[in-house]
Amino acid sequence: MLDVFLALFRRPFQLREFILQAWFIIRVTIVPTALVAIPFGAVIALQVGGLIKQFGAQSFTGSAAVLAVIREAGPIATALLIAGAAGSAIAADFGSRKIREELDAMMVLGIDPIQRLVVPRVLACMMIAVFLNSLVSIVGVAGGYVFNVILQDGTPGAYIASFTALAQLPDIYQGMVKALVFGFIAAIVASYKGINAKGGPKGVGDAVNEAVVITFTLLFVVNFVISALYLQLVPPKGM
Repeated sequence: MLDVFLALFRRPFQLREFILQAWFIIRVTIVPTALVAIPFGAVIALQVGGLIKQFGAQSFTGSAAVLAVIREAGPIATALLIAGAAGSAIAADFGSRKIREELDAMMVLGIDPIQRLVVPRVLACMMIAVFLNSLVSIVGVAGGYVFNVILQDGTPGAYIASFTALAQLPDIYQGMVKALVFGFIAAIVASYKGINAKGGPKGVGDAVNEAVVITFTLLFVVNFVISALYLQLVPPKGM
């Protein structure tokens, strides 16, 4: 992480590599993200709607669903796909370069692999994670709307009108910050495990598996920390 931070300020910035990596991450994650977002929103709407209905507060179903999707489901779904698709690809790429000794050859030529290869991938993961989080939030809320109206006999007006009852603008900022941090963690872990891969092709496979497992573990821990800090800094909106 420190090496990446220091390399951010070195020139020239690898703009072409950044664009190529960003486009690659979009290609491998955008369709799965959209498909995952629909059941996320549907399950949240069904569970939250059923619970709220027991308390006779059906008019707040939309607000509760929006809070769940924007605060938790959106960033988590984004992180899992970034780590599973983009992170595994990054780890495999660096691992294969390592066993072919390409990284060592770059260092011999005076080219820093961190500045040339890692930094563009980290920035691309962070940017695309924020974009995918927005996509998950939109699709998830829309899916929750459809399932609430069709399966739970909710009214479209009540679902939309209740958005501002409990949700607030900082909730969106929190989701974006989570996605940004999750993308950074996924790229850092994948790059580290790939660059330090050993033992030939088997070592590359092990590095990919370890990168995904470690990233998932860190994401849930960091998600808890960010959520706890957010609730302390931004009190829940009153009724």
